[in-house]
Amino acid sequence: MADKLEIKQHPSPNFGVRRDGAKPELIVIHYTAMASTQAAIDWLCHPQAEVSAHYVISPHGEITQLVDEKMRAWHAGAGEWRGCKDVNSRSIGIELSNCGDHPFAAAQMTALERLLDDIMLRWNIGPKGVIGHSDLAPGRKIDPGARFDWQRLEMLGLAEKRGTDAVPQDIEMSRFREIAKRHGYSGDVADETLLAAVRLRFRPWAEGELVSEDFRPIWRSAAST
Repeated sequence: MADKLEIKQHPSPNFGVRRDGAKPELIVIHYTAMASTQAAIDWLCHPQAEVSAHYVISPHGEITQLVDEKMRAWHAGAGEWRGCKDVNSRSIGIELSNCGDHPFAAAQMTALERLLDDIMLRWNIGPKGVIGHSDLAPGRKIDPGARFDWQRLEMLGLAEKRGTDAVPQDIEMSRFREIAKRHGYSGDVADETLLAAVRLRFRPWAEGELVSEDFRPIWRSAAST
């Protein structure tokens, strides 16, 4: 049996009650974009910041809880996923100490995996419920960024696996928007913003105009919806 997950407590005043009796059904992964883990924790606990998260994970794998999971942390901001616009009320936010310009440390990823496993079991959240900040806020946010290893989480059943089936032949933006919306990208954003958000999650190296491979990672889940 694995050792019990060790979690430090550093309560933040920046939280509220989940609205309309909502419960967590999403887990949103962020990066802090700050110089150190402690700087991020201090900011997320500062009343004037008016931001917070449920957890922060350091590069060394140390997990700090700032907000009780039953409460509404202020981490997602404006955005939408699967038609839900109050993502804060329906999610748990995890901040990874990283500026997005380098890979995430092995110890940090291991701690994230263990924490995700615990949270998903506790709230009955499936792999489809694990998303990035950039997924719900295309064009406004880019974290956890191109360096985050989503495929590692997918292989462990901690994020929805990307599709591998043959893609549709009609490579049109209207068709791409339809499939992306079914996948979860329901926000009203420009075509190029939507394409950039989907690529950031599944094909961060891709550039240029829409191509068939942009459909593939989101096609299977859409086809089975």
